[in-house]
Amino acid sequence: MNRFYPEGKIFSTTENSGILHSEELMKAACETGRILEARAVMCDAEHNMILDIGGSKGIIPREKGALGIAEGTTRDIAILSRVNKPVCFVVESIENSGSKPLYILSRVAAQKRCAEQYISKLQKGDVIPAAVTHLEPFGAFVDIGCGIPSLIPIDAISVSRISHPADRFCVGQSIYAVVKDFRDEKVCLSHKELLGTWEENCARFEIGSTVAGIVRSVESYGVFIEIAPNLAGLAEPRDDLCAGQRVSVNIKAVKPEKMKLKLAVVDVLDERLPNERLDYFITEGRLERWVYSPENCIKTVISEFV
Repeated sequence: MNRFYPEGKIFSTTENSGILHSEELMKAACETGRILEARAVMCDAEHNMILDIGGSKGIIPREKGALGIAEGTTRDIAILSRVNKPVCFVVESIENSGSKPLYILSRVAAQKRCAEQYISKLQKGDVIPAAVTHLEPFGAFVDIGCGIPSLIPIDAISVSRISHPADRFCVGQSIYAVVKDFRDEKVCLSHKELLGTWEENCARFEIGSTVAGIVRSVESYGVFIEIAPNLAGLAEPRDDLCAGQRVSVNIKAVKPEKMKLKLAVVDVLDERLPNERLDYFITEGRLERWVYSPENCIKTVISEFV
């Protein structure tokens, strides 16, 4: 069973909070090497992280703030960006500091254990939990365990094309991802396979029904409108629409053999709403082969994980 999670997962749990507020339990955690989480309240001028440990002070020395910092392969932004966020750590020692203990902590120790006991054992096709940490035009960076980063390229986020990862994700969002490959000792991820096939998504809608949609692109021959993260259709050309607009559309026709939906715009909404919650068709297990396209479709869309 996986005992390593993206940072923030155990931060608010009763068990974690109880340990942080008990010096005796913190001593026990030091002896057992238990991974805990606390909020980083600041980084000092030397980039040592200062954590709030149940009202006491915890320090993560700079070189123990993230894998690769001591070797110079990781930039200090990996430490600075954790301020005011949950940080995982192992208690290395406890010192006397007046009336309250001073905890000497290591995030690197937690990350090394996560890498050795969890990430190194992952295989292609494994479905894992992740948390979005940063969005760039080319993809979404995610935490796959104890703050260890991985990337989901923009074209692997969903079948329905988006102009920016922010069209699908927000920072701090808990998601699922699937291990696509391994490159230079890093885990490469995909996401679209977990959002359902063309037929699975189509089964949620009926011909003649009117549903919510988002304009994804406006072309001379028509407007592509997404009605689910892995399902989009084409409406008649209109010059009053632009990418990102919310619309309501009527489903006029469904053509599985061509993997096409014919839509008609019913109304256009002016306000820009936040991203809707993702509905996953797969949240666990291992994929070997995923086929998005219907069985008798002219075009085939397949992902292989072997």
